[in-house]
Amino acid sequence: MSEKVVPFDRRNSCSDAEWQARIDLAACYRLVALYGWDDLIFTHISARVPGSHDHFLVNRYGLMFEEMTASNLVKVGLDGTVIDDDPNAINPAGFTIHSAVHEARPDAGCVIHLHTNAGVAVSAQEEGLLPISQTALFPLAQISYHDYEGVALNPDEKQRLVADLGHGKVMILRNHGTLAIGATVADAFLNIYSLERACAMQIMAQAGGGKLRHVSKPIVDGIMAQAKEVTRGLGGALAWPALLRKLDRIDPSYRT
Repeated sequence: MSEKVVPFDRRNSCSDAEWQARIDLAACYRLVALYGWDDLIFTHISARVPGSHDHFLVNRYGLMFEEMTASNLVKVGLDGTVIDDDPNAINPAGFTIHSAVHEARPDAGCVIHLHTNAGVAVSAQEEGLLPISQTALFPLAQISYHDYEGVALNPDEKQRLVADLGHGKVMILRNHGTLAIGATVADAFLNIYSLERACAMQIMAQAGGGKLRHVSKPIVDGIMAQAKEVTRGLGGALAWPALLRKLDRIDPSYRT
């Protein structure tokens, strides 16, 4: 007999700003599931609670990404301790990477970590992400790498991970997966979207067996200025309303 998901209404117990953050984060979980990037109940997406440096929202451990709603997100502290007597539990080990990034990067309003087929495949390649597609140029302009140290359970790894991340917005965790951050959920989603698409394109291009053509370094170096022009300086906010409309047409329950 399957476990019943117990609803936990948060709408009247948090600020309007936190409720909107919950809606956006739940939407991000649903989008990850929609694009086929989820990994059963594993991996995590976290968002900083507006107005707080040390409180974050993350998924309840045991729920599929397609089940996430604004109310069933769990509020936690930097150490993974559940706030507000929330009856729902999280996976503290899974929050290790997220807490490290949130603590070290005040600009990290949202952190997305995935284990997709394409992302893990590229993470296992010595050269990592290659400049072979226009899509790859956007993450390449702000990418970093972190060597695999086993399952993320060791608190000592936090310092090395954030040092490797530096000021970048996307990271490939070698032999592990992908990571993206953003000031907002919308920005983080756009960053992970570009990285995941680039990884998928790379694997497909390599499967073709032909010699791969690399984009020249001057073009790679100048891509961020072009990215701002393409998104009208709005970053992820340009596409986010359209993505929410897409979700609303499919299943608006993420807003509850």
